[in-house]
Amino acid sequence: MPEPIIVTEDLSFTYPPNGEKLAFPVFEHLNVTIDRGSFTAVIGPNGCGKSTLAKHFNGVLLPSGGRVLVAGMETTDEELLLEIRRTVGMVFQNPDNQIVSNVVEEDVAFAPENLGVPTAEIRSRVNDALKTVGMYEFREHAPHLLSGGQKQRIAIAGVLAMQPTCIVLDEPTAMLDPRGREEVVETISRLNRERGITVVLITHHMSEAVNADRVIVMQDGGILLDGTPRTVFTQVETLRNAGLDVPQTTELLYELSRQGWNVPLDALSEAECAEALLRVLRSPD
Repeated sequence: MPEPIIVTEDLSFTYPPNGEKLAFPVFEHLNVTIDRGSFTAVIGPNGCGKSTLAKHFNGVLLPSGGRVLVAGMETTDEELLLEIRRTVGMVFQNPDNQIVSNVVEEDVAFAPENLGVPTAEIRSRVNDALKTVGMYEFREHAPHLLSGGQKQRIAIAGVLAMQPTCIVLDEPTAMLDPRGREEVVETISRLNRERGITVVLITHHMSEAVNADRVIVMQDGGILLDGTPRTVFTQVETLRNAGLDVPQTTELLYELSRQGWNVPLDALSEAECAEALLRVLRSPD
C-alpha cells in the first residue's frame, strides 16, 4: 500500500470578510490524499480552489473545518509548523517574491541558515541544490540578471536546500515563456523521478499535467476528476464543460474521432500521437 504524506480530512475553508467582501467559502468536506513519492498535478478553472488547497499543504493557510495532516502532523499545531514546512516546501508563481539575496548562492543558503544548519552543511546543501537544478555555474551571479526560468529554478533550489520530502509548486510557470516553462517542468520531473521527492504541481497548462502520475481536476471547490493523465484527458467533454482545455494531441485526436477516424484519445505525447496517426493511415481499412 502507498504511504500517504499529505491527507486532508473533511477539509473546509472560508476566506473571512474583507471590507465590503463577504465571507467566501472555498470548499467543504474535501478529502484528498497525496502518496509519498508521487507526482500529482492539480488543475481547474480560476477560482476553483486549487491554489487555496496548495497553501493548506504546508500550513500557509489553516482549515476552517476538518484537518490537514503532513506526515502525520496536524497543520494547526503551532509547535509542529517548522517541521511541517521542512517536510513540505512551497514554490510560488513569482520567483522574485522568493528571492531575498543579491547573490544566487546566498539566496539558496537563506532558509537553511535560518533553520540553524551548521555552516559546512549549508555549503554542501547549497552546492547540491544548485547542481540538482542545473544552476551551479550561476552560483555567484546576481539573481535579477537571470531569466524567469532560471530564477524559478533558483527558487526551487532554495526549497531543496531545506531537504523537504515534498515540494508543492503553485503555478510556477505562469509568468514564464515556453523555454522557461520547459526548464522548470523538466527540473521538477527529474526531482521526482531521480530523488523520489513528492511533487504537487498546481498548473493551468495541460501539457505540464501530462507529465504527472496523477491528475486531480477541481471545480467549485470539489473534485471533478481524479486519475492518471490518460484516464482524465480522455474525458474531453467533461473538461470542456468545466472551462478547461485538453492537451493539443488529445484535441487533435478527439476532433479526428468525431469525423469518424478510429484513433485512440489517450495518446498524450507528440510521439504517441504521431504513431497513432501513422497506424491509422497505414491501415487497409
